[in-house]
Amino acid sequence: MTRKADGGVLFRIFSGKHHVATATRFQQWTDEDLSVTVQQHILSQQKRFPGATGEFSWLLSGVTLATKMIAAKVRRAGLTDILGEHGAVNVQGETQQKLDVFANNALLHCLRFRQSIGVVASEENEEPLTLNFLSPDAKYAVIFDPLDGSSNIDVNVSVGTIFSVVKRPDDADAADDPVRWILQPGSRQVAAGYVVYGSSTMMVYTVGNGVHGFTLDPSIGAYILSQENIRVPRQGALYSVNEAYRDHFPPPYRGYLERLRLGQAGKPYGSRYIGSLVADVHRTLLKGGVFLYPPTASHPNGKLRLLYEANPIAFIVEQAGGGAIDGRQRVLDIQPESVHQRTPLVVGGAGEIELFMDMRREMGLE
Repeated sequence: MTRKADGGVLFRIFSGKHHVATATRFQQWTDEDLSVTVQQHILSQQKRFPGATGEFSWLLSGVTLATKMIAAKVRRAGLTDILGEHGAVNVQGETQQKLDVFANNALLHCLRFRQSIGVVASEENEEPLTLNFLSPDAKYAVIFDPLDGSSNIDVNVSVGTIFSVVKRPDDADAADDPVRWILQPGSRQVAAGYVVYGSSTMMVYTVGNGVHGFTLDPSIGAYILSQENIRVPRQGALYSVNEAYRDHFPPPYRGYLERLRLGQAGKPYGSRYIGSLVADVHRTLLKGGVFLYPPTASHPNGKLRLLYEANPIAFIVEQAGGGAIDGRQRVLDIQPESVHQRTPLVVGGAGEIELFMDMRREMGLE
C-alpha cells in the first residue's frame, strides 16, 4: 500500500497479473506486449505431461544451451580454428569436421547434468551413451544429430542441429537395456526439434501440440517466440531433391517429379535444393512443397538416419499439418532395428504426400 500526494491510497496487488486500484477506477496490467522466451513456452507446454515437476523443461534447457554454444562457434567459424576436418571418421564412415566434434561435445556436456536423462544417442557415437541410467529420476532418452550439413560450413551454407526425445520404455526388460530406450518408433516421441544456423539462429520444436519457432536474440542470449503455431501449406510450388541422381531413383520418384515439373499437380513446380537437410526442410515447412531423399541402387535404404533425422523431422511436419513417408509408409510407424538405421524420406504438405501415394497406387505398388 502506498499513499498518494493528494491523500488518496493506491493499492497494488500482485498475483500473476498486476491490478492498480483507486477509489474511482481499476487498471489491469498484463505482459501481452513482452516477448515470450522458449523456456517460458516450454514451461507452459509441460502441463501436457502428467506428474511433470519441472524436469522436462530442465531437460530441454540443456538442448537450448548447447545450441547457443554451437551458434556462437558457427558465427565465428571463419575467424577461429574451427573449420576443416577433425581427422577422425565417425560410425557412418564420414570424415568428422571440427564443428561436428564441438557440437557433439557441447550437447553431451549440457545434457549430462540433467538427472531426467538416462540415455543419449548421437550420429557421432557408435553406441548409445548412458548418463543417469541407474537413477530412478531418469525418464527420457535424447537422440540427436549435433550438426547436420557440417560439410557445408566451409562455404557459409546454413547448417543445423536436430533432436528427438522419447520416454523410458514401460516394459521392465526394455527399461534395463539402453539400446531399447532408443529403438522406439517415432510415434512415441514426446518432443522433437531442430535449430537452423543461418542469417539468424532459429529453433523450431514441438511437444505434440503444434509447432513453434523461436529466434535467438543475441542481445539478451535468449530464444524469443517469433512464429507461433506454424502450419505447412497443404500444397506449395517447390520440390527439393538432388536431381543429379534422378536417373537412379525408383520409378515412383521419377514419375512423381515429372508430374510436378509438368504442372500435373495443378500447378508447375520449381526446384530449390540447398543440400543441408535442416535448411531444406525449414524452407519446406514455411513455404510449402516437398523434400525428397529417395533410395538409389547404391543406397537402397536411403541415406538419412531414421532416429535422429527422419523421425524428428516427420514429427514436426505432421504436427504442422503435413506428412512424412519413407516412400511406402508413414515414417513415424517404422519400428527401428538399429541406432543408425537409414531410410528414404518424402516430407512436405499433405497435398504433395497424397499425390505421391496416388502415384504408387497407379503403378500397382500398393
